[in-house]
Amino acid sequence: MSGGTIDSFAQRIRSSEGGLISAWIGIPDPLFVNHLAQEAFDAVVLDMQHGVWDLGSAAVGIGQGRLAGKPVLARIPVGDFAAASRLLDAGASGIIAPMINSASDAVAFAMATKYPPVGERSWGPTLALNHTGLPAAEYLTTANDATVAIAMIETRAALDAADEIMRVDGIDGIFVGPSDLSIALSQGATVAPDTPEVDGVLKHLVARCRAHNKFACVFGSNGERAGELLKMGFDFVIAGADTQQLRSGAASAIAAARRIHASS
Repeated sequence: MSGGTIDSFAQRIRSSEGGLISAWIGIPDPLFVNHLAQEAFDAVVLDMQHGVWDLGSAAVGIGQGRLAGKPVLARIPVGDFAAASRLLDAGASGIIAPMINSASDAVAFAMATKYPPVGERSWGPTLALNHTGLPAAEYLTTANDATVAIAMIETRAALDAADEIMRVDGIDGIFVGPSDLSIALSQGATVAPDTPEVDGVLKHLVARCRAHNKFACVFGSNGERAGELLKMGFDFVIAGADTQQLRSGAASAIAAARRIHASS
């Protein structure tokens, strides 16, 4: 994948091609990015909310993704819109913001991630200029379209305000967190992201995205679930987290070794 393709990620996720599958990494080692980016993922997401990345390691992780030919997005901690701007300065292709529960939350997020006249992002994209090879003037005029701001919908308040959130100029798409959504829908009784009740809400949100000409993203607990979510109409899915994939791979290797040993 060429650098030009990396920097057309925003165009790809907004297009009708859909079917984008991303890695999800919480372990704060840029080499994890390099390893997973060698696989056939369309992108890599660094989880700074529940993972343990800091800004320095995330900036290096973005660079490792680019070396491997893949765009890197980051999920910021709740309300950390200053980090959103700095990650874009470091060359991130997009920002996922958790707990966007109202139009005012969405406006604050857009203000930090888009340059005027849409927002108030401060100038200083040193690494982004290095990564893209663009002159400053061209980066300024193209960055709002070339990077994406993705609002997470994962609470009852966010569900109620979903249309208002999607109407905010500068919000490019939404990302549904099914686990938090299931907790909200059950009023804290259970974590059950892969249920018919949650699926009904997911289908509703995909339909609202289509109505507002926004793209729809979602977390899938594994590859099979990711495939179901793509069939449901989502444009961008996660096929499980790094820790789940690491442990699943280890468990599979151990089971294979035990099975062959037992049969000898």
